Amino acid sequence: MHQHQLSHWQHSHDYVPLNHRGEKRTKWVLALTLLTMLVEIAAGMRFHSMALLADGWHMATHVVAFMIAIFAYRYSRIHHRDQTFAFSSAKVSILGGFASSIALAMVALIMVGQSVERLLLPQSIHFDEALMVAGGGLLINLLSAVLLNDHHHHHHQDHDEDVHGHHHHHDHNLRAAYLHVIADALTSVLAIIALLSGKFYGWNWLDAVMGFVGALVILVWAWGLIKETSPVLLDHSVSDGEHHAIKAALEADGDTRVVDLHVWRLTASHHAAIIALLTQQPRSPVYYKRLLNKFRHLDHLTIEVNRCSGDDCLVEDSD
Repeated sequence: MHQHQLSHWQHSHDYVPLNHRGEKRTKWVLALTLLTMLVEIAAGMRFHSMALLADGWHMATHVVAFMIAIFAYRYSRIHHRDQTFAFSSAKVSILGGFASSIALAMVALIMVGQSVERLLLPQSIHFDEALMVAGGGLLINLLSAVLLNDHHHHHHQDHDEDVHGHHHHHDHNLRAAYLHVIADALTSVLAIIALLSGKFYGWNWLDAVMGFVGALVILVWAWGLIKETSPVLLDHSVSDGEHHAIKAALEADGDTRVVDLHVWRLTASHHAAIIALLTQQPRSPVYYKRLLNKFRHLDHLTIEVNRCSGDDCLVEDSD
C-alpha cells in the first residue's frame, strides 16, 4: 500500500472555516456595543426612559451574542485539528447560540416586568437628555453595521473563488453579528420615536409601550435562534421528501435496496449519512456515492454494500 494514496480516500472532518479578519472586526464591534450599552442603561435609569432602557438591554443581548461569536472563533482556531471531536468543533458556536437564546428570553421577560411597572407607576422623563443618548446609540449601531457589512461581503466574495468540497463555507458567526446590529438599530429608532412622541405630544405612555416592543423583538430573535440551533444539536435528519429522494436515487437500477439510512446534521449546512445497501450485483461504494452527487449538503458519506442471493434478496419495502 502506498501511503500517499490514503488521502484520496479519507474524509475531511473539518467543518469550521477560520476567519481571522472577521474575528477582529467582531471584537471592535463588541467594544463599541458594550460601551454604548452601559451608557444607555445608565441614562435610561437616570432619565426615567423605559424605551432607552429597552434599547440598552436589547444591546446587551447583542453583547452576549458577540462574546459567543468571539469565543467560537477562538475555540475553533485552537481546536482546529483536535481529534477529540468526531466531526470538528463546529457545534461549539451552535451550542453557544442555543444557550444565548435562553438568556435572551429571560432578559425579555425582565423588560416586560419593568414596562408594566412603568405603566402602573409613570415617572417624569428627561426627553432632551434621553434623545441625545438614544441618538448616540443609533450612530454606534450604524457604524458597527458598516464595519460588519463591509467585511461580510468581502469575506463571501473571497470564498466565491475558492470551493471547499461540494460547496462554499459561510461564516454564520459574522452573519449573525451583522443581523444583531441591524436589529439593535431598529430598536434605537423605536426608542427615539417614543421619546419624540412624549416630548411633543405628551404620549409618555408610548415610552413604556416601546419597552414591550423591544421585548417582543428579543423574544422573536431568541425563538428564531432556538429553532435554528436545536435541530443541529439534536442531530435532526432531513425532510421526508429528501429522505425519499436519496432512497430513490440509490434504488433507481431496480436491483439495489436501501436497508438502512441515517442522515443527520453536522452543522447548519453540512450533513453526514450512513447507508446500508443490499444488491445482487454489488458495485464499489464510489459508484453509489456518485449517484448522490446532486445532494450537495452530504459532506460525509459512508456506504455499506451487502451482496445477497436467493431468498436473501427478498427485501420488504422499508416504507
